[in-house]
Amino acid sequence: MCGIVGYVGSKQAEPFLIDGLTKLEYRGYDSAGIAVIDNDKIDLEKCVGRLDALKAKIKGHEPKGVIGIGHTRWATHGGPSDVNAHPHLDCKGDFAVVHNGIIENYMQLKEKLIEKGHKFLSETDTEVVAHLLEELYDGDFETAVREVLKRIEGSYSLLFMSRRDPDKLICTKKDNPLIIGLGDGENFIASDIPAIIGYTRRNYIINDGEIAVVKKDSIWITNQDGLPVTKKVFEVNWNAEAAEKGGYEHFMLKEIHEQPKAVRDTVMPRIAKDNLSVILNELKWNKEYLDSFHKIFIVACGTAYHAGLVGKYYIEKLARIPVEVDIASEFRYRSPIIDEHTLVIVISQSGETIDTLAALKETKRLGAKTLAITNVVGSSIARDADEVIYTWAGPEIAVASTKAYTTQLVTVFLLAMYMAGIKKCISPERTKQLLTQLRKLPDQIDRTLEDPEPIKTFAKKYGFNEDVFFIGRSLDYDVALEGALKLKEISYIHAEAYAAGELKHGTLALIIEGVPVIALATQKSVYEKTISNIKEIKARDAIVIGITSESNDTLVKCVDHVIKVPNTDELLIPLLTVVPLQLLAYYAAITRGCDVDKPRNLAKSVTVE
Repeated sequence: MCGIVGYVGSKQAEPFLIDGLTKLEYRGYDSAGIAVIDNDKIDLEKCVGRLDALKAKIKGHEPKGVIGIGHTRWATHGGPSDVNAHPHLDCKGDFAVVHNGIIENYMQLKEKLIEKGHKFLSETDTEVVAHLLEELYDGDFETAVREVLKRIEGSYSLLFMSRRDPDKLICTKKDNPLIIGLGDGENFIASDIPAIIGYTRRNYIINDGEIAVVKKDSIWITNQDGLPVTKKVFEVNWNAEAAEKGGYEHFMLKEIHEQPKAVRDTVMPRIAKDNLSVILNELKWNKEYLDSFHKIFIVACGTAYHAGLVGKYYIEKLARIPVEVDIASEFRYRSPIIDEHTLVIVISQSGETIDTLAALKETKRLGAKTLAITNVVGSSIARDADEVIYTWAGPEIAVASTKAYTTQLVTVFLLAMYMAGIKKCISPERTKQLLTQLRKLPDQIDRTLEDPEPIKTFAKKYGFNEDVFFIGRSLDYDVALEGALKLKEISYIHAEAYAAGELKHGTLALIIEGVPVIALATQKSVYEKTISNIKEIKARDAIVIGITSESNDTLVKCVDHVIKVPNTDELLIPLLTVVPLQLLAYYAAITRGCDVDKPRNLAKSVTVE
């Protein structure tokens, strides 16, 4: 969740450190700090709050020096405070450290270091690393770092700086992202590409266990055993403006409007011109391979989990393979029955979600085959899975995921169609029908975005309600879950989604006069039953906003308001019905004066359990 930056070169480090951290604000944080080597001492500046607080603190006396590190922290060990903010120093001020992740054995290490006379200032696990480095240092900076890594346990990206070696930074990672940007007479380190895209497009993506010694004119990377590693340069092919708001008031709104392009980019290269087959060049599957699986698990968190629920429906409906969907943070603690006849599909926007990554590693240990669906090339999950399908959504900055979700939906749909084609359990006629409709989706999403005024009106009218309910059946229920999550995470309205048929089993007790209920009604096989559930709600004087397809003329008779989306196959309609739900959440948050792109207590990339 935290942001890391580092600079070594001939220019002043502080401007890049502040700018880089600004580009990483989307990751979520509660404090910030920088450290720069200035005349053989480490000048440390940090404070609780937003980067603006740090900028104000150092204004007029900015740290001077050509090598430095910076960090934005999201609290795990110890609450948000000046002293708990990163970077952290050792007792003598020889070393500075910034860290993403968790040092699981920090307490045991801390107790031993205290016995040896070390004085700790913070409550963090990270400060242990700085003191341990001091304890193990014997004149060689890199050797001491390697000794530290042998003793710590957990997940981390770590960036080290030493006033004893003022011309180099050392960095390493395990289960958390880290990149090195290649400059001319200067080099950059960051936890994500937006921090450095304005400075270089050439990057090294660091793998778990690799250690990089970074100087202004050289980068030396070795593995855990000290053997040199040859890295391939990764060229960033999206421009700096892609990480900016592009004229929209918020990143979230920009990304909602980028969904037609994101879906188009993800889908179009993967459909044959005759609409008779799906092309997934990433996979080389055949019928024998698919038939070897007795079950598929889809494992994910949050929005990606909701995409997985839709994916279950797609795979079972089209490819006729049993699928179980699990929340990643629960999955590996319930001893799932997994063997070589299991396929595990993990879904993660960032490719760094720590619970999903841990589940992936556990399932591989148990012998399962693994497939990742992610948006980030070279991410930890992409590298660790046996195979990977990328969603081509482009960078997603807002904490509340939108275009990542829709591209995940189309990706699992393409996967289901690909599997169905291999197994020959779908006719050519049905394949062509579905893929023809799929081609139309980007333009249909565009149409859905054309007139947000009715949704703005609903948001203003009902945005100050403290409770909102979402209902649906079949795929509508899966989309309702995502709609409720969007509303609560950015507007802070208590929102719950329920399978409509479950209302009578308890939830109707919460339905009172005036409470808003969002009712999705697009699935023909359960449409009449959904209408019956809506009537149960209306009988209790709730306000119902119905969402359906534009050809439906009957829903308006039993709800207070109707939002219509373009007609498509009911398998694909979740990609359309989720769009007004995203807009409703966005405008409700605006109505309530919430910080849309940086909702409280949340972060974009969840890299701690």
